Amino acid sequence: MSDIMRQIGFGDLMTRILGEYAKEGSIFGVRKLVCRTEEQARPIFREKIESPFGPAAGPNTQLAQNIVAAYVCGARFFELKTVQKMDGRELAACVPKPCIAAEDECYNCEWSTELTVEQAFEEYVKAWFACKVLARELGLGDPEGFVFNMSVGYDLEGIQTAKIDAYIEGMKNAEETPVFRECREWLLGNLGRFRKIDEGFVRSISPRISSSITESTLHGCPPDEIERIAAYLIKEKGLNTYVKCNPTLLGYDYARKRLDGAGFDYISFDEHHFREDLQWEDAVPMFRRLMALSAERGLEFGLKLTNTFPVDVRQKELPSEEMYMSGRSLYLLTIHLVRRIAEEFGGTLRISYSGGADFFNIRQLADAGIWPVTMATTLLKPGGYERLSRIAELFEDAGAPFAGIDTAKAAALDLAAGTDPRYQKPVKPLPRRKCGEPLPLIDCFQAPCRTSCPISQDIPGYLAALEAGRTEDALRIILERNALPFITGTICPHTCTDRCMRGHYEESVRIRAAKLRAAEGAYRQVLPSLAKRGNGNGRRAAVIGGGPAGLAAAAFLSREGVPVTVFEKREKPGGIVRFAIPSFRIGEEAIDRDIALCTAYGAEIVTGREIRSVEELKAEGFTDVIAAVGAWKEGRNPLKYGEALDALDFLQAAKAAPESLKPGKQVIVIGGGNTAMDTARAAKRISGVEKVSLVYRRTKRYMPADEEELQMALDDGVEFRELLSPVGVRDGELVCAVCALGEPDASGRRSPVETGEEIRLPADTVICAVGERVDTSLFRDAGCAFDERGRVIVDEDLMTTVPGLYAVGDCKAGPATVVKGIADAQKAAAAISGCSFEGCVRTNVQEDPAPYLGKKGALCADCGAEEGTRCLGCPTVCQVCTDVCPNRANAAVRVPGKRMAQIIHVDGMCNECGNCAVFCPYDGRPYRDKFTLFGSREDFEDSENDGFFQGAGTTWVRLGGAVREYNVFDPSCGLYEDLRRLIVTVLTDYPYLLY
Repeated sequence: MSDIMRQIGFGDLMTRILGEYAKEGSIFGVRKLVCRTEEQARPIFREKIESPFGPAAGPNTQLAQNIVAAYVCGARFFELKTVQKMDGRELAACVPKPCIAAEDECYNCEWSTELTVEQAFEEYVKAWFACKVLARELGLGDPEGFVFNMSVGYDLEGIQTAKIDAYIEGMKNAEETPVFRECREWLLGNLGRFRKIDEGFVRSISPRISSSITESTLHGCPPDEIERIAAYLIKEKGLNTYVKCNPTLLGYDYARKRLDGAGFDYISFDEHHFREDLQWEDAVPMFRRLMALSAERGLEFGLKLTNTFPVDVRQKELPSEEMYMSGRSLYLLTIHLVRRIAEEFGGTLRISYSGGADFFNIRQLADAGIWPVTMATTLLKPGGYERLSRIAELFEDAGAPFAGIDTAKAAALDLAAGTDPRYQKPVKPLPRRKCGEPLPLIDCFQAPCRTSCPISQDIPGYLAALEAGRTEDALRIILERNALPFITGTICPHTCTDRCMRGHYEESVRIRAAKLRAAEGAYRQVLPSLAKRGNGNGRRAAVIGGGPAGLAAAAFLSREGVPVTVFEKREKPGGIVRFAIPSFRIGEEAIDRDIALCTAYGAEIVTGREIRSVEELKAEGFTDVIAAVGAWKEGRNPLKYGEALDALDFLQAAKAAPESLKPGKQVIVIGGGNTAMDTARAAKRISGVEKVSLVYRRTKRYMPADEEELQMALDDGVEFRELLSPVGVRDGELVCAVCALGEPDASGRRSPVETGEEIRLPADTVICAVGERVDTSLFRDAGCAFDERGRVIVDEDLMTTVPGLYAVGDCKAGPATVVKGIADAQKAAAAISGCSFEGCVRTNVQEDPAPYLGKKGALCADCGAEEGTRCLGCPTVCQVCTDVCPNRANAAVRVPGKRMAQIIHVDGMCNECGNCAVFCPYDGRPYRDKFTLFGSREDFEDSENDGFFQGAGTTWVRLGGAVREYNVFDPSCGLYEDLRRLIVTVLTDYPYLLY
């Protein structure tokens, strides 16, 4: 059953490690093995760690394979998953599943081990042996160069129970335990499988697995109970002890203010934990007493900062009422608590850090004396454990002993966090990164960026060409589907970046900039070589409107040999891009270059002629007419009284003759879309304007404008007046009704509700940027049918009810982006010329996955300075579900005849935490939807997953709910061939997955 983790015996564990390493050069999917040296070691607990970091108590330290995966990536300090008296199935039954959501800040339901205490002990002993052996066998470092740190909870009574006491004593000295003997005896019996492991080494492996412990208490634990537990662990157990503190120690007001100030105001919590948890005035004297007690016994004492932070479930993040927050939002609280503690104790109280630590802050933390550092959230994101290998690169210098915390550096880290964009939530909600398609059983690699692009641009194809220095190839790939690379390379809303998997690392690939780079770098070489490649299909087309959609249609049609003429009523083509979008956003040269590309195939552009009827074009011999008229008609005026300028009229004047505008000192723009942002930014640049305000009836979070457009307006100094609904203009003032946000609708957007209050804003000029419209008279005169919303009715090819008349771009359904206009142009051009754009995809050009596998976990410190594109090559190698699984329950296997590796889900390693479902680019759950390998008939029958179980001489397969027995080695057995080959590959080439 998927939510039951089945332990791997030590022999099977080592067989998996050795088998996979021999075949793939990896260990539990980790390819980037990290070697550490004696010089890099730092003393701790009279032991040493070759790296001052490792995984935190949580999903990444619950099983032996998790610890091994972290170790080979460079981790050397392991905070083992917390054990408590409630354990095993009793605890698992209390944990809602899925229990992890780490898309941005991370949430979890419960991170105590779901194994029994005895099983957890066995996992840690097996991991201890495995790491020792790998250190010697693979030369990864000194076998004595890492430390295991216990974590126990949650009250003294529980810690003193027989099973927890046996756990602690066993970790202090495991020599007489069955699992220790099992591991040692297996190694002694299999010395021939190793090159550098001999009997002397095996017998030298210390049974003293841990001499340190972290006390983890529940929220609301009284201070005297916390102190009693710590004193017991120090005095009675003789352990170096850390006390884990909760961020509630900061107080409700501070926590609320800091999170709100960083844009995390939607995170919901009340004051009760702050009232019930440890208070500052109780904590400080307690810590002083425990420091003294530890010093008397020659032990180390410190704090673990911090525990996860309890918050309310409000948006169905997890199937519980309360959840625990970690990640970058927790960093804001934890680093401030570090500062307060450091200053209170003059840097003498040691702090083991957790709470949003990652590649971007860990070196600064360590340099301030704040170490060891443990991490969870960052390891649950794409790249997974291999992120640790990148972090290890930050610590190539010699290690040094703890010499106190530098309070000035701690304070500087705290201050920097308040302004660092990494710890600020974007104004608008994160985009949905799912493609909207079900997760296939096999062949699940795809390019999420391409699926979110309206023109299905082959983004991985041209990024790969750019990466290889083939700029001309890159531009040719772009031009297959995109006739306007300069315009889209400059002002495209680039929704492709919304789904870019690189966005889970540091920031999405700068796809739009890469497109522009290709266009600028190869324009002069590619333009002269463009030529027709079709016979025209006997058609002759007219395009009404020389804006982006019309130009793109002309380019696609003429490329296919269709004679085409564009009729533009203005003196130049370019439409709204040329005449309304401000020049500080796009210059004339970019527009002119795109027009040259669009006419390179022979399209003719006639300017200064306004087409008033379709019939006049038909009379001139045009077989097909594409209407591509822009949304130039005045938008909807929301005012009940008074006057306001139309945004497009203002933008045209601001671009053509800004000196002619005299809007006064105070300008107000009504609206929240991209046009409103352009209008407000343009107004800021008009002489005499001192203040520009943007009025909208919702908050910034719910404005329709793109995040980038909104941020640029903020950067330009536009004032946002939120939750105001304009009523009218009178006596130099805009009267607005004050609104409040109501409950979220089905889409999550909160509707404004008027409160009955009014506010008056000084305004010399009011500009409306609401609901730009299209003049539909051309369609009405032609006899086209319209829907109930007044939009012209079109079929799937965008042809209206009048044969041969097509509607694209703005005139199809209202204002549209340039790239959506190009998408419409594709459809209409394909219908007229008979061409297909489906054969233009070149994502299969990259057959070798190695370069992309090498990028996994490779976080970039300065994306702007990175020479490459940082593209992860998703259609070549996705495997995100393998990255983010802490238990390594998803494995990539190479099936003969298949271009890319296939995913097999290993049932026994999975506890249905759900993390793979969070990051899978499909709308699916790999732990449920991928073909599953079962370790026993019992588990096979107790699951609904499609998958197989290998019995004695036969294979049982479930597919679509039906179970059948197959001889999978017989090609004619009747099983779907791709699945048959997948099963045979696992059985023959990956036998180490069977346990």
